Amino acid sequence: MRAWKHFKTITYHKYLVLKGCFAVGLYRQGLLHDLSKYAPSEFWVGARYYQGNRSPNNAEREAAGYSSAWLHHKGRNKHHYEYWIDYCADGASAKQGMMPAPMPDRYIVEMFMDRIAASKVYNGRAYTDGDPLAYYEKGVGRMKEFLHPYTRKRLEKLLHMLAEKGEQKTFAYIRAKRKNGYHRKV
Repeated sequence: MRAWKHFKTITYHKYLVLKGCFAVGLYRQGLLHDLSKYAPSEFWVGARYYQGNRSPNNAEREAAGYSSAWLHHKGRNKHHYEYWIDYCADGASAKQGMMPAPMPDRYIVEMFMDRIAASKVYNGRAYTDGDPLAYYEKGVGRMKEFLHPYTRKRLEKLLHMLAEKGEQKTFAYIRAKRKNGYHRKV
């Protein structure tokens, strides 16, 4: 039963991201989003730790001290900022030789859509357009140093716009920016 509920949850999440990505013209991102969640190494762990109100990766992390599913996932999905962390060339970084690389805009937008979808899935009917920003701000302290300033600026702008102006205007802004060369190529 948990496997079926987990399947429904990840498929609904994927559908919401697809819908958001398609709305702004990111068809490839929408179609390919989170396909690794269906791989056995992610799916069965997710089913085992499924709770319905939060990510099973957090439950696995609490039980085992780390999340094998997350380690698999973040290394295969470019819409996660963790994918973009690399060694510092000179080794002088305050982050023990690690530093964030800037994310291309299409992945920043996909990450934004991912946060909206996760908030909609876990908050259900109580969802508001301010939820993705609130969730981000709750975790920003621990992730701030791992977000490249360019990535952080773009993501925060979209999250604040969503909270203040709503989904329709934010998606229209993204569509207009993409049309006018918003694409950062890295």
